[in-house]
Amino acid sequence: MTNNLQIQLSWDEPTTGERREPRLSLPIAFGRDFAALPTEIRGQRVTRMLLNSHQVSRVHALISWEQNQLVVTDQKSTNGIFVNGQRQTRSVLANGDTVQIGPYIITITFVAANTPALTPSVNSAIHFNPDTNLPDPSLLSPRAATPLGSSFPPPVFQEEKVPVQALHATGKTVGESDFLAIGAGLGSYIWVDLLRIWGVRCEKIVALGLDQEPYARYKRLCMNSQIPLHERLRSNSDSCPDNIWGWPSYALRESWRDFTKANLSQSFKYLWQVFNEPTFAETYTPRAGNVFDSINREAKRIGWDKIYRYGRVRAIRKTDDGRYCVAYSQGPGSHAFHVARYLHLAIGYPAIQFLPDLQAYREKYQDFKSVVNAYEDHNHVYEQLEKQGGKVLIRGRGIVASRILQRIYEARQRNRNITVLHLMRSPKPIGNKFEKAQRFVNNHYEFQPFNWPKACWGGELRVMLEKANTDERKRLLTDWGGTTTADRRDWQRITEEGLREGWYKIEFGEVQKVERDAQNRPLTHIQEQGFGQMTLDADFIIDSTGLDAKAQASPLLEDLVKHYNLPLNYLGRLSVGNNFELVEMRHAKSQIYAAGATTLGGPYAAVDSFLGLQYAALCAVDSLAAARAPGVHRLNAFSSFGQWLKWVFNQSP
Repeated sequence: MTNNLQIQLSWDEPTTGERREPRLSLPIAFGRDFAALPTEIRGQRVTRMLLNSHQVSRVHALISWEQNQLVVTDQKSTNGIFVNGQRQTRSVLANGDTVQIGPYIITITFVAANTPALTPSVNSAIHFNPDTNLPDPSLLSPRAATPLGSSFPPPVFQEEKVPVQALHATGKTVGESDFLAIGAGLGSYIWVDLLRIWGVRCEKIVALGLDQEPYARYKRLCMNSQIPLHERLRSNSDSCPDNIWGWPSYALRESWRDFTKANLSQSFKYLWQVFNEPTFAETYTPRAGNVFDSINREAKRIGWDKIYRYGRVRAIRKTDDGRYCVAYSQGPGSHAFHVARYLHLAIGYPAIQFLPDLQAYREKYQDFKSVVNAYEDHNHVYEQLEKQGGKVLIRGRGIVASRILQRIYEARQRNRNITVLHLMRSPKPIGNKFEKAQRFVNNHYEFQPFNWPKACWGGELRVMLEKANTDERKRLLTDWGGTTTADRRDWQRITEEGLREGWYKIEFGEVQKVERDAQNRPLTHIQEQGFGQMTLDADFIIDSTGLDAKAQASPLLEDLVKHYNLPLNYLGRLSVGNNFELVEMRHAKSQIYAAGATTLGGPYAAVDSFLGLQYAALCAVDSLAAARAPGVHRLNAFSSFGQWLKWVFNQSP
């Protein structure tokens, strides 16, 4: 029987949420140490499956065919195995069952050996409708961008080192500065902020990007994913993008604001949260509007309006005089170059992830109204629900999914004829575990105040990751990562109420395809766990599975990596040193640094957080000070205090 049967394993990578669907022959051994896994059992060749996690034992589990049944057996592992949420030492598996091994929740599908392989359901980059409010091509799929090799950049950019003389010969504008920030978003703004505090003058810095406000793209993503200005971000009180010192924190500022308005109860509530979180109080998080206002204030203080320039960067090259050159567009037919010695890459998330079955539906039916992504403008969904009612199918179960559900709950206050189906690939019986700590799970949601354990930002976990080698980093990030949502009592009340009243229902299953039904509504065909195939109809489907940060998702990064044959880390992102430098791009005395989600897999976990961007910028600027970059003076206790006083009194650095 094993000669005619293969097993397809399906799971979401715990670190990134990316889909994996290998098809393997039996028997299959699972473990953390490839060398320790058996190569043969009872004369049969064993397929070995390596799972990178400290929760996985060296030899953890075995799936084999015994007496005409598929059986999974625990190999005396430390953390055991869970079949459909129940801990087992040995269990018969049915088609569609899930086996949890450490943080990996693996769905088992029987596949005949001669059956054509299924198309892997790898997340794809979203193709936006032209009417979207996110027109930036850097957020589109790579195919939507202008290819390198057209009229601009010129042919000289095919060389490894571009002659500066050749740039001037084109007749186009060639700007120069010591420091150049590419992206002009939050990562660029924080790097520029530190350069200014460290003593660099405005005229020595240029930031190239598409938005004057450094938080503009982040704000759009927040608003689209239903985090309006009065709602709170998933961020810490002292993670202040406007204040590298972190004091006064957002909680203290908000407390003082309410205190001056004689709102004493609210004022003390914020302080209670900060000093008692998370054991005795919910974790404090700042309001989105307050964060954007504080960034505005700091941007004016450091002279951001003198530093920022509009431009879409097309390519980055080394020059023949030991610097770097970027080619950028300022509009149709308007192109320019900029030469600098020190570059900082912080382009944010290059693309929005979109589930392939939903992408295929949109391409086939050209329906951009019924099937939407949580990160694109989809307010029409809630407007129609409030007027007419309807059914919504949510895909994904992280923090964005919880925000979407909250927004639908608010719509139900105006129209009770709204129901929600929440489709999850598999149950989540237990949370990720690291050493003695384990995450709380309720209704198949895994809870954690922030997207990483708090010690990843500046505690022992940060130090541990910096010291780890590549293989060790894989295991640590897998154990610490995963899809989580904030442990908010108000949101948990919403889910409990919805489940109790029946308007909110959770379904488990693998999506086979999405097509239109007779009423022109999206119809989802799934393989339901333990029940075979079924269909789910809905008026709207909202994909809240996340964002894509792989280098290949960005035309700019993909070109840079290919041109200079740069290494990528195991997550397909930029490989950086502990100081966030692209070491392979070092050129004479010139250096390139990176920050943000495109560096995950390196020395820092929470790279896309406010504090993570600050830490990356701090490492980079400290490295520039050590390299004696012009104008960069390392702070000491006295100069740091002096700069903090300038911040307090809103004076230029």
